[in-house]
Amino acid sequence: MMIYRLMNLDDISTIVEIERESFSSPWSEEAFRSELTQNLFAKYMIMELEGVIIGYGGMWLIIDEAHITNIAIREKYRGMGYGKQLLQELMKTAHWLGARRMTLEVRVSNDTAQSLYRKMGFYPSGIRPAYYSDNLEDALIMWVELVAEDLGDSETAGAAEGEEA
Repeated sequence: MMIYRLMNLDDISTIVEIERESFSSPWSEEAFRSELTQNLFAKYMIMELEGVIIGYGGMWLIIDEAHITNIAIREKYRGMGYGKQLLQELMKTAHWLGARRMTLEVRVSNDTAQSLYRKMGFYPSGIRPAYYSDNLEDALIMWVELVAEDLGDSETAGAAEGEEA
């Protein structure tokens, strides 16, 4: 069974392993510790399958916008639709917490991630030149409007709509 929950300090060592599998410039244990203990805007979600952490996603919620900081799935679970599920859950959660729009940056060379984001309604809106410190690659900035009807029939989306009425 799939479970989504908030990340806690005990999860950090596993999350750092996933970071190393996923990114050429992975975040450190200290970076995650700081996000969880000092950043009031940060929300980090764990994706567990049968009690095993297989992915995580993070975002900053500022007023009515959510900015995805990281999203990653363990290497052996990629290509099975879990990334899409995790992104959907992040989008629903952001909307439930009051976000009306969501943004992220993605490497211009990362066609796989861009394809997923486009399928989820994200559209390109600009370039951040030399954004990535490891190779100075540009980042594509993408946005999506978070509309309850587009987020599916979840309790989260329904709860968010109920609060608006």
